[in-house]
Amino acid sequence: MDFFEFEEIEEERNIKYLILIIYDISDNKQRLKLAKYLESYGVRVQKSAFEARLDKKKYKQLLEGLDKILNKEDNVRVYKMKDYEEVRTYGDEVFADDGDYIII
Repeated sequence: MDFFEFEEIEEERNIKYLILIIYDISDNKQRLKLAKYLESYGVRVQKSAFEARLDKKKYKQLLEGLDKILNKEDNVRVYKMKDYEEVRTYGDEVFADDGDYIII
């Protein structure tokens, strides 16, 4: 099975990924704009970190939106993971759920 066949199988199963977005943005206005955008996809788990459970289509939408709103000097990292199986938490356990989010 080649890579593209694997991608098609994942799409057919409607697999959702755990997406972790972390950022360091010094401009207050830009940071607030990004946080509001990310709230439409997932939940804030720390001051500059969001988690979301997204299928492939929503993940692509997230990335396209980031391309539009981020500036060259912004520092944002997006991690795409299969599931929570490798996530270990200490303290408050806040996880993105499988619920649907309205994207504005």
